[in-house]
Amino acid sequence: MANVLIRPIITEKMTAMGEKFNRYGFITERTANKLEIRKAVERMYGVTVASVNTMTIAGKLRSRYTKSGVIKGQTKSYKKAVVTLAEGEVIDFYSNI
Repeated sequence: MANVLIRPIITEKMTAMGEKFNRYGFITERTANKLEIRKAVERMYGVTVASVNTMTIAGKLRSRYTKSGVIKGQTKSYKKAVVTLAEGEVIDFYSNI
């Protein structure tokens, strides 16, 4: 359960969602369920979680042209969780910098 949260998602879109709707995004283990994600966020950041939405992002096919020919591969698939916090709660990702 210690490795449920891999890293937070810090993009313009997720930052705007955090400011406007009090929602924060995390990349999680693919086997983690909503209850484990809720407990991990509450324990790690000391906040109250109102709801958790999860989605599994499939890997994309990629091809690269090199001198020796075309190399085909695939990016990794991952699970993304969008966590909505209770009213008045805030997560500050930049406090440790």
